[in-house]
Amino acid sequence: MDDGGRRLLGSGFPGDLGAADPALERALADYHRAPGADAHARVVAALASARLLVPVVAVLGESEVDAAGLVSDKSSEMAAVLLTGRDGRRALLAFSGMTPLRAWRADARPVPVTARDAARSALQEGADALVVDVAGPALLVVERADLEGLARDWQVAWMDGSAVWLAPDDSESGNES
Repeated sequence: MDDGGRRLLGSGFPGDLGAADPALERALADYHRAPGADAHARVVAALASARLLVPVVAVLGESEVDAAGLVSDKSSEMAAVLLTGRDGRRALLAFSGMTPLRAWRADARPVPVTARDAARSALQEGADALVVDVAGPALLVVERADLEGLARDWQVAWMDGSAVWLAPDDSESGNES
């Protein structure tokens, strides 16, 4: 069949049934039980290699009122969800799996993405953070250096008991100046 050169691309996660990554789930539970800098670094490290679900929801574009006075949708669009905190900062929502996504909003459509792509989307949208599993059971806020590190696909490492982000060595990839 001639499709005019167009093709649908898969999600990049064949066979994904929406379950949370077990390593991420454990790290989130550990962080929830004992929050702290070390636990936060470990959950961000687990997040770096995990698949997340970014929810998209329908947003009304236009509506119309019929002769009987009933309002109906004329057009709508699908959009990713940005949350605005009391302090005015914005965050992109993401979920570790279908269970926490459904706990937040059952009608949201899940879009599977890498944590890197979710972080990149958050930054492109002008968000200050990526919020994972906003409805629980373990909420994670990724911001500042962690958001940037995820977006750039850097690696988390531990030095002298602290987590740090390591940028790839450009000389190894043939990108020497």
